[in-house]
Amino acid sequence: MQRRDFFKKLGTVAAITAVIPAMSFAGDAKPVSPNKMDYDTAVKTITGGKTPKPSKKVKLKVPEIAENGAVVPVTVTIDSPMTADNYVKAIHILNGKNSNSRCIDVYLTPANGKAMFSTRIKLAGTQNVTALVELSNGEFLIASQSVKVTIGGCG
Repeated sequence: MQRRDFFKKLGTVAAITAVIPAMSFAGDAKPVSPNKMDYDTAVKTITGGKTPKPSKKVKLKVPEIAENGAVVPVTVTIDSPMTADNYVKAIHILNGKNSNSRCIDVYLTPANGKAMFSTRIKLAGTQNVTALVELSNGEFLIASQSVKVTIGGCG
C-alpha cells in the first residue's frame, strides 16, 4: 500500500466516524426556532403592553379562502395624512397559529407619503391575519380577518 492510498482511506474512515454518531441523534432532536413567539406575546412585545384599538382607518385586504398557504397575499392601507406631526410609524403583520406569529414588520416615515404595504405571507392553516399599526403619537390600531387555508404552507 502506498502512502497516498493510506491517507485517502484514513480520511474516509475519519469522515464516516464523524457522520454516523451525528446521524443517530438527528431524529431525536426537533429544531427550535429562535423566533418562536405566540400571538399574545408578539402583540405585547410590539405595543409594550398597550392595548391596540380596532379602527376603520386600517384597511386589511386578505383573501377569505387561500388555496395555498405558502403564498397568501396581504395588503394593508392606513388612512393617515403622513405629515411630520401625524404619521404611521410601523405596520406589523401577525398571524394567529404559526409557530412565529410575526410575519413582517415595516417601518415608515412621513417621507413615504402613503401608509400602505403589500406582501405575501405563509400560513400553516386556517387562522386570523392581523395588521397592527403604530402611529407617531404612540397609539396602536388593529384590524384582523380570518383566512381559510386549503393547503398549509408551513410544512
